[in-house]
Amino acid sequence: MNNEEPLLQFPCEFMIKAVGLASDDFADLVLALVKQHAPDTQDTQISLKESGKGNFLSATIKIHAFSQQQLDNIYRTLTAHEQIKFVL
Repeated sequence: MNNEEPLLQFPCEFMIKAVGLASDDFADLVLALVKQHAPDTQDTQISLKESGKGNFLSATIKIHAFSQQQLDNIYRTLTAHEQIKFVL
């Protein structure tokens, strides 16, 4: 029996960072993939940062998470896309 407290209390605000090759549509791609599992996510909830050499972009998106399963599904969807290199 596991008596440990869960790491997250749902619902909660949760930040996800996806890193991929720089492209003009990277923010739109990340937002579309996240919205499959968190449809209330808006484009105002995403911020982009370019790597030092400009080859990569990181997109940080704040979502309203309802469950660990929802977060797991978002991570699986993002990591399965060929344009996304890794997700934090």
